[in-house]
Amino acid sequence: MSFQLRRAQRLGGASLLLLGAAATSAFAQEPAQTPAQDKSSTEIPAVTVTAPSPIVRRAAVPSRNSGRGMRTARVRNREQTAEAAPAAPVPTTPQQGVLPVVTNQFATVTVVPNDEIRREGGGQLGDILFSKPGITGSSFAPGASSRPIIRGLDVNRVGIVENGTNSGGASDLGEDHFVPVDPLATNQIEVVRGPAALRYGSTSIGGVVSATNNRIPDALPSCAPSFQSYGLPTKAPLASAATSPCVTAETRTAFSSVDRGVESGVLVDTGGGNFAFHADAYGRTTSDYAIPGYPYLNDQSRSVNGRQPNSATRSDGASIGGSYFFQGGYIGASITQNDSLYHIPGIDGADHNTRIDGHQTKINVKGEYHPDAAAIDAVRFWAGATDYRHNELGLADPADLNSDGIRQTFTNKEQEIRTEVQLMPFNARFAEVTTALGFQVGHQELSAPSPDNPGTLFNGLWDPNNSTRVAGYAFNEFKFTEATRAQIAGRIEHVELHGTTPDFPADYLPNGAPQAAIARNPSFTPKSGSIGLLQDLPGGMVGSITAQYVERAPKAAELFSRGGHDATATFDIGNPNLTIETAKSVELGVRRATGPFRFEATVYYTHFDNFIYRRLTGVMCDDDFASCGNPGAELNQAVYSQRNANFRGGEFQSQLDVGAFQGGIWGIENQLDFVRATFSDGTNVPRIPPLRMGGGVFWRDDNWLMRVNLLHAFAQNNVAVIAETPTAGYNLLKAEVSYKTKLDRNWFGAREMMAGIVGNNLLNENIRNSVSYTKDEVLMPGIGVRAFANFKF
Repeated sequence: MSFQLRRAQRLGGASLLLLGAAATSAFAQEPAQTPAQDKSSTEIPAVTVTAPSPIVRRAAVPSRNSGRGMRTARVRNREQTAEAAPAAPVPTTPQQGVLPVVTNQFATVTVVPNDEIRREGGGQLGDILFSKPGITGSSFAPGASSRPIIRGLDVNRVGIVENGTNSGGASDLGEDHFVPVDPLATNQIEVVRGPAALRYGSTSIGGVVSATNNRIPDALPSCAPSFQSYGLPTKAPLASAATSPCVTAETRTAFSSVDRGVESGVLVDTGGGNFAFHADAYGRTTSDYAIPGYPYLNDQSRSVNGRQPNSATRSDGASIGGSYFFQGGYIGASITQNDSLYHIPGIDGADHNTRIDGHQTKINVKGEYHPDAAAIDAVRFWAGATDYRHNELGLADPADLNSDGIRQTFTNKEQEIRTEVQLMPFNARFAEVTTALGFQVGHQELSAPSPDNPGTLFNGLWDPNNSTRVAGYAFNEFKFTEATRAQIAGRIEHVELHGTTPDFPADYLPNGAPQAAIARNPSFTPKSGSIGLLQDLPGGMVGSITAQYVERAPKAAELFSRGGHDATATFDIGNPNLTIETAKSVELGVRRATGPFRFEATVYYTHFDNFIYRRLTGVMCDDDFASCGNPGAELNQAVYSQRNANFRGGEFQSQLDVGAFQGGIWGIENQLDFVRATFSDGTNVPRIPPLRMGGGVFWRDDNWLMRVNLLHAFAQNNVAVIAETPTAGYNLLKAEVSYKTKLDRNWFGAREMMAGIVGNNLLNENIRNSVSYTKDEVLMPGIGVRAFANFKF
């Protein structure tokens, strides 16, 4: 057992002891709370999440004739509302700064609410989630391309969805590619682990990152605080909500010192009668960001002038959408454009002025219908079509400025349809049972041509290829008592892929014959299942245990790659003989969402059979197979391979309201996460996050939030045998002050304001991200201050 793992276990044990002591203290203090303290620390609205499960829980169902009772209530409700369209509910998000803990799901769900997104900022989902327990970002180009990594798993094992459909793009095809989901237009982020992955597919075996916004409205905008909340089909708005036109708007603006960044967004919602509309537009620009030290560990000869060379970014986007509401449901659509032009830091990127010019057009449709039927509660569907393209630009010869041009192009045309039917709960005597059935179809066409090698076998990273996925899934929840619930879920999908690979290795070809492209048409039928138990415990706690068996089919990049990959500095060789990857995992968790002491603690273990990874061979290549082994070659040869592997780890975070101070509440918070991943022979799985632990203090009232937090990442010395270097530890110190208040509309029309200042990396430490392929050449941003202001009209 490694020293770091033993240290993690000791720290984990210490944290659990602290947890127990704090819990005992907090539980003992609850009866003696002052009214002010009780208001601020225990009356915490539940966090609403949409991604984890297709089963939406509703009010209690009568034990007898439950379907008929629900149907009668629904008809009575519709008669009272006279087909009025729903009004937007009054927000029930927690007070800003309160740790959001989800207790009604069968595995850990990390939620980043709207207020926190506005405070944290960041150009990519990986930037916002970088310090969350069990999550980090790939940080290939900080602020420009950073994909979330969950428990050491990324790319083909972490799904990213926006409003229920795949985000599209090419971020799973190369770490230098941006995620086309901008936080400026996002209202909430949910990171889902465990059985919910079965809802989205086997390529989400590690988890799902779900971003939501209002681009397809599911309710009319609410202009008056008296409007009642509405949840199809059990609550109704005031009659005036359906007849009075309404317009709301929001502006989101921020400035950052470390990269001289400016960002701004405008969101508009309007509606009346049975229609609602949304529009948003945003933009962001940054220059090369400041760094505290010298970025290049293996080359001390270059001048950097205090900034990370070639790290500037620019992005913008816009969307328009609308929905039509009818009795029992709605249907809506949106069209979104995402554009990003950003530079790639690192020695090669700086020498060649490498940059990526990406464009995505995405059309989404979704709807929901609650029929007047005894057996069906709701029918929901999502559909999306993505047309994505990016050009990788740069100098063919660093000494010739006229050689600037397109070095490679990535395209992704993707379509997806997902439909779910939630059945009415029924009494099975031993439990109340709720079932949801789902069906999903997806098609993807990929290409990656390179003008540098026209008409050759090695024209890009792979030849054009396509894949089709068809899947069905079922979720069943059993409510034995109010305190005990269980879930059984299963999924089966069929995957067909079509592409080509060269005959490899080239040495086997007779008489020096040239390599040829061989058509490959593999197909797979992965099957998955899960079982979970959720149990209410004393003291407001909830315990959970889940077990999963998940199969994943190889993806196109793993099967068909056969060329240089600048992002990873590898010459990737796909393996058409890859088989299905299987993960068997168990997770235990304890959570508490209310009261002065809120926390969540999770431990997990996953065994992979036939874990797919890039196996570095130690051979160096340039642009083609013939170059492999030549002196002076720059790319590590990497062959997609399979081995058994074990992942184990845990996450903990908590927040304790210590007491009242100056009209508000002050308290302490802390976190701990670690993951240890090894192959069956005990060697290390590459690019695994280090052990991290941290904590801080906060003070908040109804308007103000003040917080100071320090996160320490230990050195990562558990590295792969070939081509991975150890990473030094670091201390990340952050502080923030924000103010949120209602405004007098007579001032300048705004009804609400939130503004603040956030300081990041205040110790100005050299921070290298151990999971980044470019960590030895790219430092994370140095000390910086971000000022932001958001207004609602």
